[in-house]
Amino acid sequence: MYRHFIRPILFSFNPETAHNLTFSGLRLLRYIPFARAIVRLIYKKEDPALEREVFGLKFKNPVGLAGGLDKNGEFYNDLANFGFGFIEIGSLTPEPQSGNPKPRLFRIVQDRAIINRMGINNKGVKNAVEQLKKARPGTIISGNISKNSTSINDDASKDYESAFAMLYDFVDMFTVNISCPNVSGLSDLQDVSFLSDIVDKLLELRMYFDEYRPILIKVSPDISHQQLDEIIDYCLMSGVDGIVAGNTTRSRDGLTADPEKIEAIGNGGMSGAPLYAKSLELVRYISAKSKGKLPVIGVGGIMSGAQAREMLDAGASLVEIYSGFIYEGPSLVREIKKHIMESGQK
Repeated sequence: MYRHFIRPILFSFNPETAHNLTFSGLRLLRYIPFARAIVRLIYKKEDPALEREVFGLKFKNPVGLAGGLDKNGEFYNDLANFGFGFIEIGSLTPEPQSGNPKPRLFRIVQDRAIINRMGINNKGVKNAVEQLKKARPGTIISGNISKNSTSINDDASKDYESAFAMLYDFVDMFTVNISCPNVSGLSDLQDVSFLSDIVDKLLELRMYFDEYRPILIKVSPDISHQQLDEIIDYCLMSGVDGIVAGNTTRSRDGLTADPEKIEAIGNGGMSGAPLYAKSLELVRYISAKSKGKLPVIGVGGIMSGAQAREMLDAGASLVEIYSGFIYEGPSLVREIKKHIMESGQK
């Protein structure tokens, strides 16, 4: 139904308008009797064989929604009805920010890809906290945090500390976004000198809270092996709980669309099908380098149940989807879970 009816309608609008229409539709379902129950009946089928315990948390299944879709933490329960085992909200910054000028979101339909330069537009952490207070999450929530675009890198740790402290009591785990290519200088924070300054403070701050919240670092698929090795060593020594591998890429490798069309789009991070091979290799490398001691969430270009299984086989403990959800619809979540069960993946 999604691919043959809903997607053509949504794809007739520009991507950002379609995004807003989708969430307006999800909001409308809240007021239609039994609508959400029907969605859960169709999509939210669980089985004990799908359960995973990672980071000390028990996931009903290993399929999550990547950050960037529910930017403000306003639709996590609506999205969880489609069968996700966890939802990543954000990226969230201490202060609201409007992001980059429009147009800033582009589909490359023939390649099942998306290019964005959103610039981490969001309503700020305080707004997300208010949303989380209103409706108790029905699934595991990961809070993706970042610095405000106006903050210089030397002061970035203050932004992360602020976002972390405000959000701490309302989420189950954290993703520290230091790799978005659409905010000037943010990917520079992957340098271990910057990274340790930020994360050391978060690890120290965590000690003052009653509950333990896992802290994960989100890395770029464009990172060099030397930088990645330093991050892996730092994570293993410092007590960081895991890595999200990865983010969008500045590369345009794998696109078959008209090069002039792609060039006209300009800067932005690419996600979707062309990114899959790069993301898979990133997961495989981290798993091998850490000897399996560092849990990894594999994300980037997963478009089928077979690819999700391959990502898990490569060493991922969990997987996330984003572009696959846009192109294939909510049935992809169900397909992935079915594929994992049939393959006996653990």
